[in-house]
Order: sequence, then C-alpha cells, then structure tokens
Amino acid sequence: MVIAETSGIIIKCLGGLYTVESPDGILECKARGVFRSKGISPAVGDSVTVSGGVITAIGERRNYLIRPPLANLDRILFVVSTVSPSPNFLLLDKFIAIAEFKGIEPVVVITKTDLCDGRSVREVYDTIGIKTVEVDYSDEASVQQVRELLNGKISAFTGNSGAGKSTLLNAVDPTLNIATGEISKKLGRGRHTTRHAELYKLAGGGYIADTPGFSTFETNRYDIIRKEELAGCFREFSEFTDNCLFRDCSHTCEKGCAVTAAVAEGKIPKSRHESYCAMFDEAKQLKEWELK
Repeated sequence: MVIAETSGIIIKCLGGLYTVESPDGILECKARGVFRSKGISPAVGDSVTVSGGVITAIGERRNYLIRPPLANLDRILFVVSTVSPSPNFLLLDKFIAIAEFKGIEPVVVITKTDLCDGRSVREVYDTIGIKTVEVDYSDEASVQQVRELLNGKISAFTGNSGAGKSTLLNAVDPTLNIATGEISKKLGRGRHTTRHAELYKLAGGGYIADTPGFSTFETNRYDIIRKEELAGCFREFSEFTDNCLFRDCSHTCEKGCAVTAAVAEGKIPKSRHESYCAMFDEAKQLKEWELK
C-alpha cells in the first residue's frame, strides 16, 4: 500500500535513502531533487512530509549541526571519561560553546568514575550551571539520572572516542545493543564504532543519536563562531561583560576587564577562561571566506 501523504521524523540517513518514522509506520524514502538544487539536505531529526515514498517538504529547523548532520536537538550529552582518555577541557568547552550558540542544552556526563574521581570535571561545570552527571554502573540511580534527561527529548551523545558513549547508551536502554569498541592502546583512543548518525527510539520516550567520536580537527565542522559572538557562548561571562572598562573588550587580557577580574577572584573557572582565550585566538585567524 502506498501512503498518499503523511508526516514523520527522519531517524536514519544512509546512502541517499531516508528512514522516516511516521504514524503509518517506518517508511524508506528518497528526497525530492529540488532540495539538492536549493542546497538543502534532509537530516536526521528533521520533521518531514512524505508523499508516495518521497520526502516533499522539510519543516522549519530549531537548530542544525553540520557534521554529523543532526537537526532539532533538545540536548547534547557530552561524555567525558576520567581516564583513557583523560578529560580534554579545551575540546569539551569548544563543543559546549557550539551547543550554546545553537540553543541546544549541554549536559556533561562523566564516565569511568570507578577508575578515577570525576570531581575535577564536575566542579567546573556545576559551578557555571551546566547539568553534570557522574555515572557509576554499579549504582543504577546514576544511570537513571541520564534516562530522565532523555525522556521525551531529541538528544545526541558525543565525546572523545573511547569515552564510553555506546556503553552508556546500552546501559540506559539495553535493547539498543549498540556496538562498542575497545580502547586502542597504541593510539590511546577508542576505535570509531559508530559510522553514521541515527536516532534510536527509547523505551521511556524520546530519541537519542549516537554520533561518531569527535576530534580536535573536526570542531569547525559543527559550526563556526565569530570572535565577537564567542563571549555569549560562555554563560558564566554574562554577569560580568557589561562591567568591562571598554565596550569592545575581548575579555582576554585587557586592563579593566571584569571577566578576567572574575577569573582572578575565582568566580569563573580558570580552565573555562583558558579555553575561551584559545578559542578567541583561533577565531581571530579565520579568513572572511571561512565565515560565510
């Protein structure tokens, strides 16, 4: 039976074919050629209209990540392991900034707490009001905290390869049975076990995307933040930026900067400001054509 017209959400994109979950069931679809001519590609998370096995319309997006292509996310859960690999605060802060820039709620999930204390990570992000959860697989209540964050939401898990994203997803919902990889001792990082973006429907409601592990070389593929916009992506700066001596303050090292004063007084975590300064220096190097 051919469905005349229905609506749904794209849960998988692979090889030009789109899997759409709709009230009429799971549909395998192609997309209209007109999207390509307009420079638009359907993405996982898109709300779409389907007619005769073809995606004919894409709903307005609340947000969109370029790589992997994901749309309409409510939350991004950044999985950070205490060891193997150790936390990379700069990389984590880059992705939190992008989530803030896109209007997606960032959540930090700390794994491998049985091997090392996660307090150093938790203290930084709890201080600035970002939800942080430490997961101990011997404590079901800690896994339940993650489940509750996912209920009824469209969320993505990401983090360094080897941080335990797939293991955590399987603990949250064992029916997912997502492949996991071992840590590569030679490289000091995990193998990429996830090859494409896909939404998994959770038993408690909502969807979760398991995404390829990110690296320091891929952050600009999510999006580019101009140096003038960067301070607004660090939420803990907001109560201080209006008090700087100069209106065009970069909040890096200027005399009379209220942000650097707050760092010196312990009101802003030092690691966060260090990440901001590194990102600001990178943003200054961007060429105009890269910002378009």
